[in-house]
Amino acid sequence: MAARYRATSTLPYLMRTLGSKESKKPAYRGTLPSLRRAFSLYDQINLIDNVPDDQLRFQGYTDTGFTVNGANYEGSLIAIGNLILSWSPKRISDVTADSLAMFQLIRPIPEILLLGTGRQVQHVDPELRRFIRSTGMKLEAIDSRNAASTFNILNEEGRIVAAALLPYGVSS
Repeated sequence: MAARYRATSTLPYLMRTLGSKESKKPAYRGTLPSLRRAFSLYDQINLIDNVPDDQLRFQGYTDTGFTVNGANYEGSLIAIGNLILSWSPKRISDVTADSLAMFQLIRPIPEILLLGTGRQVQHVDPELRRFIRSTGMKLEAIDSRNAASTFNILNEEGRIVAAALLPYGVSS
């Protein structure tokens, strides 16, 4: 009952305010304020927009390559932390223990190797899986677009991660 009384008593005030000719203009101009700011403080912790300049970040992909930190790279790539290398495999069948032998030498060992298999997720040879496991890494074989995105997230979190990516146009 009290809530109904408050609602009906404020209605005339609202009508007068809305009907007044001297309505105040909003204090902001240009862009509207973030709705998230009105409800939370999460937008103050934005990893994606506050990436240090020296940190690798995949920004795009094409059928033949990738855009990393504003530079276009053609062909397959290996990214480890903040290091990017050209990589020779052209298809998933070219990915062998020999093509990933550098992971026997790299220290610290990445927690996970994200294998970007092109446009679609493809089967990884069991022998290759054993090799990767023998280096101390976990393997996640996914399409190249999602592998690049996952690399960005894990790298921005400060985790030691590696990605071996075939171009997105690779289908088999």
